[in-house]
Amino acid sequence: MSQTALNLIAISIFLMTMSSLLGPFVNLSPTIPAIATFTILGIATFDSFSLQGKGGTILLDLIARFSPQYRDRIIHHEAGHFLVAHLLGIPVTGYTLSAWEAWRKGQPGQGGVTFDDRELLAELAQGQISPQMLERYCTICMAGIAAETLVFEGAEGGNDDKNKLAAMLKVLGFSESVCQQKQRFHTLQAKNLLQENWSSYEALVQAIQQKASVTDCQEAIANAKSVLGARV
Repeated sequence: MSQTALNLIAISIFLMTMSSLLGPFVNLSPTIPAIATFTILGIATFDSFSLQGKGGTILLDLIARFSPQYRDRIIHHEAGHFLVAHLLGIPVTGYTLSAWEAWRKGQPGQGGVTFDDRELLAELAQGQISPQMLERYCTICMAGIAAETLVFEGAEGGNDDKNKLAAMLKVLGFSESVCQQKQRFHTLQAKNLLQENWSSYEALVQAIQQKASVTDCQEAIANAKSVLGARV
C-alpha cells in the first residue's frame, strides 16, 4: 500500500477518535464522522489499486494547501530548483506548484520544476555521464532543500529530491555513503549559488507567486541582475 493511502487511513482513524471524544460536547451526530471515515477509506482503497497513489497525493496536497506556510514553502522550494538550473545552464521548461497541476500535466508527485534533460538522458542511455553534467544535476536536485533551509531555517520538503538523486547515483555505481556525502556537498553548493544571487531569487519567488510564465520568470531573474549590476 502506498504512503499516501496509509496517510489517508491515519486521517480516518484520527477523525473517528476525535469525534468520539468531542462529539458529545458539540452535539455531533456519529453518522457524520462515520460517513467521512468510510469515504476516506474508500478513496484510499481505490487510489491504491487504481490510481497508483496519485489520487491520495492530490487529496493530501489539497488539504495541506489550506496552510499559507505550506504554500509559501512550495514556492520557495521550487524557486530554488528553478534559479539554480537557470544559473547552471539547464533550460527550465515549466513548473507546477500542486499535485493537481502536476497530474493535469501528466507529471508524477506533487509538482515541481521540469527541465530540458535530453542531454542527461542521452548520456545515461550510454551508461555514463560526464562529471560536469553530474555536478550540475546534483546541485539542481538539492537546490529546493537549500532554498527552504535558507528561508525557513530548515527544510520540510525534499524527500523526493533525495530519493531521485540517490537512485541516479546508485545506477551510476556510487555507494550509499557516497550518495549521502554528495547530498550534503551539493546542498552546500546550491546554498552558495542562491546566496550569491539572492536578489534574483527574491525576484523569481515574486514571479512564481504570481504564476508567471517561464519566460517571465527568466526576465525577472535578468532584471534583478541588471539592477544589481547598476548599483554596483
